[in-house]
Order: sequence, then structure tokens, then C-alpha cells
Amino acid sequence: MTICDWATKYEEERIYHNEEWGRFTTKSNDLYFEFLILEGAQAGLSWRTILNKREGYRTVFHHFDIERCAELSDEELEAARLNTMIVRNKLKIASVRKNAVAFKKIIIEFGSIENYLRTFFTEVPMINHWETINDVPSESKESIALSKDLKKRGCSFIGPTIMYAFLQATGFIDDHIVSCDFHTNNRI
Repeated sequence: MTICDWATKYEEERIYHNEEWGRFTTKSNDLYFEFLILEGAQAGLSWRTILNKREGYRTVFHHFDIERCAELSDEELEAARLNTMIVRNKLKIASVRKNAVAFKKIIIEFGSIENYLRTFFTEVPMINHWETINDVPSESKESIALSKDLKKRGCSFIGPTIMYAFLQATGFIDDHIVSCDFHTNNRI
């Protein structure tokens, strides 16, 4: 099996690549929220670190239930900051509540997170044809527009590079290299 280079070194990355990354399927609002929070948490760190702490994030943040996360108290956020099961960055932790509040409003306005995300694309998924992982950009016009809009809506840890990774992970952008068995054109 041929897969993207970034997913060949560690087993947890291979499993994530093969089972989740870049697959466009309808996801629940809470699952989109999970991807958003985990991509923001990853900023400045390795993706492997976040994958290894994913279950901790699910536990600490109520399985990314948007309603519940929007109601996190200051005390709960402080307790999360002291919890070694997650990355203990105060600003990243505070973004969970801020982003949940914004996502609740987006769901009311658009009906779902997926409907909202689709407004940034003419075609989903957007299929790229990169030869190597080095060809893959760190942002796109879609990630820049999404970042700006989310910022206006009160979100944080949603810069264009983080949003590009989010769009890749959720399958809005297919950035599997063309030789990868999981690239859209190679799937049977």
C-alpha cells in the first residue's frame, strides 16, 4: 500500500491517515468541532502529540459536545489547564469555549457546520494533485477566507494554516499525494 509520506513513520499517524484524514463524509457538528479544536491545539506541536492526547481531549471536553463546551465555566477551564491529559496552554484551552459559542451561532444560521463550510467552496471535495508532500501548500484562498470569517465570529486558534489543516483533515480539500492509495482518483 502506498500512502502519504507524513503518515509512514508512526503507527498512530498511519492509522489516522488511513481511517480518517482527508475523507469527506457527512460528519456531526460535534465531530467538526473536535477537528477544529485538535487542529488549533496542534499549532506549534507535532500532530503525533495531539493524536496521543486525543482521548484526553475527548474526556476533558465532554466528547466535544458543542452545547456543553459553550457552557464551560472559568473553573472548568482552569481545571483543564492543570490536566496533563491535554496540552496545557491557557489560550488554546480558552478557545474551546469561545469556538463552541461561535459554532452554536453558526449552526443556528446555516443549519450545520458542514453547510457553513460548503459556502467557501464551489466543489467539495476540492481535489489537488500534488506529486510530493513538499508540494502541498500551508494555506489556500478558502482557508484564508474561512479564517477571516471565523475570526469575525469570535473564534481563536483559527489562522489560515490551521484552517487549511482542518479542511484537509475533514476532507474538504483532498491533499493526499497522487501516488497515495487514498487520493480520490485512486479509490475504488
